[in-house]
Amino acid sequence: MNEPSPKLALQIQPERGIGWITLGSSLHGIITRLKASPQTYPSLDLSYAASRPITQPVILNLPYNGLRLRFDGPDQRLRLIEVLDFSLTSLVYKNTDLVRRSKNSDEANSEEVSPPSGPTFRHIYSRLFGPTYAGEYLSPEPGQATGTYVLSYPGLAFTFPIQHQSWSDRVDFVSILSSNATGPAISMAIFSGTSWTEARTNLYSKPPTYPRLSSLVGKPAETIADEVEEVRVLGAGRVELVRRSSPPFTIVLSETTPQDLVAELGPPDAIYRKHDRRISIHAAGKPSDRRLPSMSPALDPQIADTDHSSIQSYTEDSDIDGDVDPDRQDGSNDDCFYNYFHHGFDVLISSPASRSPPFPGDQGSEPPRWSSAQLVAAKIFLHGNIPGSFSFNRHRRSRWVIQTSSEGPGLSLTSEMPFYEISSSLKRTWRGTYKDEDEEKQMQRGMVLNRGWEQSPESSIELLGDLEESPTRGKADAENTPEALGGGTSNTELFGFPGMLFEVLKNDTVSCLTVF
Repeated sequence: MNEPSPKLALQIQPERGIGWITLGSSLHGIITRLKASPQTYPSLDLSYAASRPITQPVILNLPYNGLRLRFDGPDQRLRLIEVLDFSLTSLVYKNTDLVRRSKNSDEANSEEVSPPSGPTFRHIYSRLFGPTYAGEYLSPEPGQATGTYVLSYPGLAFTFPIQHQSWSDRVDFVSILSSNATGPAISMAIFSGTSWTEARTNLYSKPPTYPRLSSLVGKPAETIADEVEEVRVLGAGRVELVRRSSPPFTIVLSETTPQDLVAELGPPDAIYRKHDRRISIHAAGKPSDRRLPSMSPALDPQIADTDHSSIQSYTEDSDIDGDVDPDRQDGSNDDCFYNYFHHGFDVLISSPASRSPPFPGDQGSEPPRWSSAQLVAAKIFLHGNIPGSFSFNRHRRSRWVIQTSSEGPGLSLTSEMPFYEISSSLKRTWRGTYKDEDEEKQMQRGMVLNRGWEQSPESSIELLGDLEESPTRGKADAENTPEALGGGTSNTELFGFPGMLFEVLKNDTVSCLTVF
């Protein structure tokens, strides 16, 4: 393992973050940047509830840096930053060190002789943050002699150990925290809120103030592509992207051009050239090739192809190319993927194809208008970024909603729902399109996809598969088993409905939704 580099001084920013680590940042963005500096951040430990990876919080520990980062499960955005060991990270607030270093007066060079402990209350109160309101005292567990006092400032809190016998409600907290009965702070938290007492009530549900990419903080909106907050699948090849500040942008498959994508979403993070036979069999083909829209990949005779390339992700191990020629007559050789890692999805650029049917009862939209020589957006892949999955941390998490009616009430199926609920609802929606019950059963068979023949590219991250104990949450009920993690042989299953293909993990979580 790489030896950690000397500590860098990180600026404390209450209600915002420390250094470059900003509240609201995506799990994907934080991990990507941490892994880019292995000398500074040599170890990453990821803890999560293996059976409920997108409904329970995800915790990222940096043991060599004394930091712990907590993310909400559904959106995977940073909600709480904790400093657990002040000796491992140098912190500064307005040019003043958070921890006063001990010096050896006998040494001519006045070097530090011992690692610093946490900051004292006197230093915090007098030199750094000033007066504040009374905090919260937590009595010790039975048999323990030391309680805990949480001192809050707006967006910032410190935890102090206090001898329980010295605590009294009749004595002001400044006197007690200044006495010998109180030791230096043992931890610090940065959050969004006026106090820790107020912030912890909606820590994981309050809308974040800052964007998912910390590099975007403070940049003019007109110079960057707006963040995609949610993807709405509307049927008939229509996908609406709901953005943070800009109006929604609708991708119409077989009609939206690569130029449209770049104008609205910015240039892709990467472009990969690859024709994927595993997915192309589920797309709408030429009208003369179509029968009842294929509900399940298990029915397609081409599934007999057992080439080992089937274990690769849809967009990896491909030739990188930055240009697509939309005027080329033979578009088959120009098929490529536009990878938007920071948006959470990929778009297949290919020749136009027949659009998938609208949801039953929905009128859908007009047929596409295109030239056979024109390259268009043919499919969109919405990635779930599920901890423990084969494709974890290649994209940030994309949240989606399937809306079965554009007018009036209809189903709203979300990316946080277990697949059995999504499948049951879609089966009822499409039931009238089958000729009999036997065809319905045949069309709903799943196809197994083995992703375990090669090592995950993110295997250097320690996946613990459990949630740690915390003051505000009990220990989660996690199942640390290969099945729950999607491990073992790393098999997933593919289930198809008209215009949609779901990749499902063994914990019934949707890892990827392909819309075509």
